[in-house]
Amino acid sequence: MKNQSRRDIVKGLALAAVAGPWMVRNAMAEDTVKVGILHSLTGTIALAEASVVDAEKLAIDEINAAGGVLGKKIVPVVEDGASDWPTFAEKARKLLDRDKVAAVFGCYTSASRKAVLPVFEQQKGLLYYPTYYEGQEQSPNILYTAHEATQQCIQACNWLLANRGKSVYLIGSDYIWPRVTNKIARPTIVKGGGKVLGEEYLPLGSTNFGSTINKIKATKPDIILSTVVGGSNVAFYKQLKAAGVNFSKTTVMALAVSEEEVSGIGKENVQDVLTCMSYLQSLDNPANKKFVAAFKAKYGDKRVTGDTLASAYTAVYLWKQAVEKAKSFDVDKVVAASANLEFEGPEGKVKFHATNHHLWKQARIGSFMADGQVKLIYESPLIEPNPYPTL
Repeated sequence: MKNQSRRDIVKGLALAAVAGPWMVRNAMAEDTVKVGILHSLTGTIALAEASVVDAEKLAIDEINAAGGVLGKKIVPVVEDGASDWPTFAEKARKLLDRDKVAAVFGCYTSASRKAVLPVFEQQKGLLYYPTYYEGQEQSPNILYTAHEATQQCIQACNWLLANRGKSVYLIGSDYIWPRVTNKIARPTIVKGGGKVLGEEYLPLGSTNFGSTINKIKATKPDIILSTVVGGSNVAFYKQLKAAGVNFSKTTVMALAVSEEEVSGIGKENVQDVLTCMSYLQSLDNPANKKFVAAFKAKYGDKRVTGDTLASAYTAVYLWKQAVEKAKSFDVDKVVAASANLEFEGPEGKVKFHATNHHLWKQARIGSFMADGQVKLIYESPLIEPNPYPTL
């Protein structure tokens, strides 16, 4: 037996001499776990989405500095969805098949999420989706860490009808989230005693809102409810302002503009515009102060945070907690461990629903100020997620 052991050792050393680099990489792999980061770094959605990667990397760096997950350091594999839905599906397949990632943090638009959903279900992968969206979905392979429409749209509409008027004009980008959000908004507005004066959609990336703005000025709504997304917002708010729409007289509620998007739109173009989000950079709690300070220290003092960034940052920590609770990176075990999982993050306390893969969250309404930050006006209690509302 001793001679056999020596022969094995010598054989092993000989193999190591030939395949040394491979064996070293393999050993290192035992001390690491790969995760995917899949967002638009280019294209029209990059204005809103690219910075989400920074928040996810920040969380990964913090977790690694604290010892990693189950003793393993996290290695992110970053892919660009390029604001193109087939590209998202292709990159998702690559992350799962080739990179063998334990989880993916990614997507922004509902169209990109819908494109990757069958890939994650077929490949038994796990996606953490950090963007507010329309609901109407529950996948065994997706955990949703931002608010769904009932937690945002219904809260926003009810507050607006109670405080800013009864007539509403709906305008959005032409894809799933704006259309379904407005499908929820319409009956909410009518039920609250309001009236929808118009509803219009423009293709993603549109920059000419002249015709729509003329219709808005002609109908004179009390409220403009906007689900315009991405780079189109730059043109939309500049053209609204140039057309003489006074945001202190005509209320504009932007459901897809956070502090981060303001960096691209221009602070001067959105002053007095309202937003409804679960997270605001101005929130006064210890976890948020730590998050904002760390984000600025890593990426620059002029950078700002926003709702999707906070939801993405929280998603990484929720994954870590679930893995540690499950004592495994296995997708089914991580998903099971996520039920009722709580986290005290930048937006305060959040908690996964027992069954529907969404978070209990608060809705916060505020007004953009001259510095691009949001002055808090209204804050709800924790709202149970209801991705399949009865309208």
